[in-house]
Formats: sequence, structure tokens, C-alpha cells
Amino acid sequence: MSPKTSHAEKVLEAASSASAAARSQVAASWHRSARKHGLHPDNTSAPELIEHSALRDRLNIHEQFMMVAAPRLDALYSLVGQSGCAVLLTDAEGVILDQRVSDADKPTFEGWGLRAGADWSEEREGTNGIGTCLTERRNVIIHQDEHFHARNTGMSCIDAPIFGVEGQIVAALDVSSARADQTEAFNRLIAAQVAQTARAIEEANFRAAFATSRIIVADCDDGESATLLAIDGNDLVVGATREARRAFGLAGTGPLCARPASDLLGREDGPTGFERAERAAVVRALARADGNVSQAARQLGVARATLYRRMKRLGLNET
Repeated sequence: MSPKTSHAEKVLEAASSASAAARSQVAASWHRSARKHGLHPDNTSAPELIEHSALRDRLNIHEQFMMVAAPRLDALYSLVGQSGCAVLLTDAEGVILDQRVSDADKPTFEGWGLRAGADWSEEREGTNGIGTCLTERRNVIIHQDEHFHARNTGMSCIDAPIFGVEGQIVAALDVSSARADQTEAFNRLIAAQVAQTARAIEEANFRAAFATSRIIVADCDDGESATLLAIDGNDLVVGATREARRAFGLAGTGPLCARPASDLLGREDGPTGFERAERAAVVRALARADGNVSQAARQLGVARATLYRRMKRLGLNET
């Protein structure tokens, strides 16, 4: 390829090659942008801005999620903001809902269309950090001339998807850099922090959604993903993060059908399980009553003689 080949020529050549798309995830995205979405790399139109009323509606829908995310966006921006980066949060459709950017860098980012209400879906903007992250449901780095549109090649974008409490993708977390000297090595350093922040938002959002449930943290090989189960007062699993759904073989998306926690966590069920639960309840009541059987019986709502019989059957001695 000639050194004078334009960005548009390079993108369109790769987009037309099935072998290039098979070898490269960026080329595959270029192919989608050109062939599926009908975009052209030389398009100079600014990203589409949704109506103010439509943006307000989206902000209202995501109000709780954004409240959970806000302090974590602040923390991420405190790490990257002084190096010419902006932090952005979008919805599942790629519309920017919130951002953190310095006053000095704001004109540059707004000139690129990185502002609240802008649609950065891959369908609208071709290959870019936000849109490609949401399309491919994975962490991505789109560095400068990996962007589809020539007008976006001055930026680097590092993104991670955020999944909601029902396993569905709800947002993309983006760090975009305005620095022309941004290196791919520096992008990778930022990417690790973006992924960590996305998972922190995902976990905090899950805990907020199941604030009245007991949250169990399960072991997981993937250190980046939150593997959480929400268990109600009846020891039924009523919620699971995306990674927990995968780990425990649950439905990938949608509301969960409540299931006994013992079914997922490997404990015995049936009479032995009920007996163990009954024994634990009696032990707790006796502990609260400092060993006073009469007082424990009142706590459990049974007669003193009944409690004595249960204690005998369960192998518990009066203390």
C-alpha cells in the first residue's frame, strides 16, 4: 500500500476484504460500518445529537444508575483527567449521558462531538470506542487511525461495557484522549483502570438494586468480573450478576426464577437440609436467650415442652 494512501482508501480496502475482517477485529468493525451501516470514512458530519427532551427522558430512566456511577466516574477522572483525557458514560445505545472533562480540553472534545446527547453508536459513527464496545460487548481500544471516520483519527478511545442486574448491557464507560502523542502502551494502562471502574459500577449498581437482600460473593477465575448472588430472607437466589449467571449456569439475561441458594452453592437439600436449618434456628434462639429455654421458646413461638422435644431430637443439650 502506498504511503500516500488516504485513511478512507485504507479503511475501504480492508472493509471489502473478507480475509482482513476474519483476521482483525478492527477490520471486522470497518466491514460492518461500510457494508452493514452504509457509512463512508470521509463523512465530515458531526455526530447526531438527540433532542434535549429525549436526553432528559434517558437521564430520568437511568437516574439511579448514574447516581451509583457518579463517584466512580469522579475517581477515574482524577487519575486520567490531567493527561488530556475525558471520561464519558453512555447508555446501551451509545448516547452520551454524562462526562468529566477539563475546561481546557472541553472545546476539543466538543468539536469532535463528544458531549452529552451525542449518539456514538457504531451504526452512526462507525468504528469507535463506544459503539464498537457496545456492539461487540467487550473491552476495546480504538487508537487514532483505527477509527472508521477520518475526522475521528485524532483521538484514542478506551472502553468497557457495563452490564445490568438482569445480565443485559446497560452502558459503556469511555476514556477518550485528545493527545496526539498518546501511545498504545499508555492506552493499555488506562484500559486496565477503565475495566476495573466498569466492574466497580456494575457491582455497586447490583448491590443498590438488591439493597434488602444478602449478597454472596462467589469465587471466579475472572478477576475483572463481579460474581455476586442476591439471596432473600427465604434463602432464595433472586438476583445474579452476568458473571454469576455464567458461573452457575443461569439464564444469561432477564429476571431470575427464584431458586434455593442450596441448589447453587452445593449444600444438601431435603430433610437433612431442613434439619440443619432448624438446628441453626434453635441454636440462635438459645444464644439470644443466654441459654434460657423458656425465653428461647417464646422467641420461636412454641411451647417450652415442644422446644425441649426439638432440642432432644436435634441433639442439643440444655445449657
